[in-house]
Amino acid sequence: MKLSQRLLAAASLVTPGSRPADIGTDHGYLPIFLVQKGLAPSALAADINTGPLLRAEEHIRREGLEDKIELRLMDGIGGLTPEDEIDTIVIAGMGGALTVRILEGGDPAVIARCRELVLAPQSEIGDVREYLSSAGFVITTEEFVFEDGKYYPMMRAQHLPEGEEPRYLRPEEARYGPCLLAGAHPVLRKYLEREKKIQESILAGLPDEKELGDEAALRIAQRRREVLSTLGLNRLALERMEEGKDQSCPRRSEKNCT
Repeated sequence: MKLSQRLLAAASLVTPGSRPADIGTDHGYLPIFLVQKGLAPSALAADINTGPLLRAEEHIRREGLEDKIELRLMDGIGGLTPEDEIDTIVIAGMGGALTVRILEGGDPAVIARCRELVLAPQSEIGDVREYLSSAGFVITTEEFVFEDGKYYPMMRAQHLPEGEEPRYLRPEEARYGPCLLAGAHPVLRKYLEREKKIQESILAGLPDEKELGDEAALRIAQRRREVLSTLGLNRLALERMEEGKDQSCPRRSEKNCT
């Protein structure tokens, strides 16, 4: 089965030999690929809606993997138990806030048993990274893919080793990714250069607050602060990448952190 570049990158973050649960599986392509390639001995494909599960079931049956991939209708990871023996929880293609809610809504015993999280949020990515740091996880690997005109960041997070102090992320790390910055990821560099041009164009187009009424002036002033904040983080990120690999990456032995 041929995967999109985005799904291939997500698959590369799953540790070979683990049993993954693909949450919001849609067509079931990711677990099918992992099992077919011998990267996972078995997998669980879950979705909150019947339609996607029926599509996944059709594809799984077509590939003859009914005995390797279990289908489950459930909301997030709320239907998982430790007896499912899930090593990797994959949540790809959802918003950041929903991703965090799914993780918070799971059985703590399931999260504790799980060795890793593979996450590819489509929004509020900084919030997801900050949540992981506060919840006792450390980001060990990140990827960034540009496909069909869109950018897709993704990450693998693992439990912080016992006795190790949490490492809280700097603002530019939360926004752009500690491993991506440390490894000077080429796709991130292109993203940052594009973002810089966009924000500079927005800034140049903002009217002078002195020429506006009070309410409009407040809105423009707030917008100007937001743009300047983004440009400040963008500058810090580009400077970090110019410096080369540094100690910001939580696990330098991992991919993108060496």
